[in-house]
Amino acid sequence: MLITRRQALRNSTFALGGAVLAPQLAKAETAAPKSAIAADPAQKLVTEQFMIDAADPGIKLYVRNKRPEDMKQFTSEKTLLFVHGATQPAEATFDLPLEGLSWMDYIAQHGWDVYLVDVRGYGRSTRPPEMDQPAANNPPIVTTDVAVKDVGSAVDFILQRRGVSKLSLLGWSWGPVIIGAYTANHNDKVERLVLYAPVWLKTSPPPQTAPPPLGAYVAAPMATARERLQAGAPDDRKNDLMPVSWFEAWSAAALASDPVGSKQEPPVLRSPAGVFQDNRNYWDAGKAYYDPERIKIPTLVVVAEWDRVTPSQGAQALFHKLPSGPNKRLVEIGEGTHFVMLEKNRMQLFQEVQFFLDWARRN
Repeated sequence: MLITRRQALRNSTFALGGAVLAPQLAKAETAAPKSAIAADPAQKLVTEQFMIDAADPGIKLYVRNKRPEDMKQFTSEKTLLFVHGATQPAEATFDLPLEGLSWMDYIAQHGWDVYLVDVRGYGRSTRPPEMDQPAANNPPIVTTDVAVKDVGSAVDFILQRRGVSKLSLLGWSWGPVIIGAYTANHNDKVERLVLYAPVWLKTSPPPQTAPPPLGAYVAAPMATARERLQAGAPDDRKNDLMPVSWFEAWSAAALASDPVGSKQEPPVLRSPAGVFQDNRNYWDAGKAYYDPERIKIPTLVVVAEWDRVTPSQGAQALFHKLPSGPNKRLVEIGEGTHFVMLEKNRMQLFQEVQFFLDWARRN
């Protein structure tokens, strides 16, 4: 059953920001209201880049900012930080222009001051010395504990730079774990929270045999990464969802962030393995890394129909762990995978998230 937003707004629970359920998850309506999607594509954006200090000495974190050129005043209600998932640098996913538009551009064109950050070991941030050695020489590096600390450094940098007290956080895949854990301890610094394709407890039984030990980092060709991220989509639809030119653009951007892996044959993207060790210690073992009940701010949980990496059942379970109230929402995007933000139905995702982000200003 599909509930259009016009129908849903007649329902007082939805009008107050409740979950979009009908009776399970409703597919996101393709056309969102004009107020949620109207942006000025001709809006000139300013881009700035920074290497900021992490909490640990010798570690620098890459931060990128985009905002409208004419933006002179900055507020908590219009400031946002993107946090990436496992294996992928932030710029290759959130700021990859497909047909001339990235998700970062989209939010900035709506009048937002938008940032992204790479935690250490990813993208342009400092690579730990273990990544200069064979992976098997060291145990997994950059666990979620470390990532939470790095995101906290980025948040404090942005708040101080703009003189605001809060900002919104948007994370993908592993990103929701990072920002969910951060928000549980820092509700006072977060305006709104978007948990896109969130990791949650596995429902399948654990493997009977112990998995092999992990090294410091993992390395994978881009085709392998795509296969994992689009798992769940019908085989005859994957190329339709992500055309060859889009895949090539994503591959080039991701590999460009890894000057060592990109020179191997075949080229690979290297990323820290700490997140995969955490998966074994927490999610695969039936233990949550953070407690959603401690999140006290408006929260959107969004997932795609064909996402096998973080299925909709997990998103529903996480949603119901959040404190009850009218300011949380749950949305499922039809015909999308874990990678829907770089697929042809990405505008549905953009529109739903923008609707949630702008809700406070409209109300």
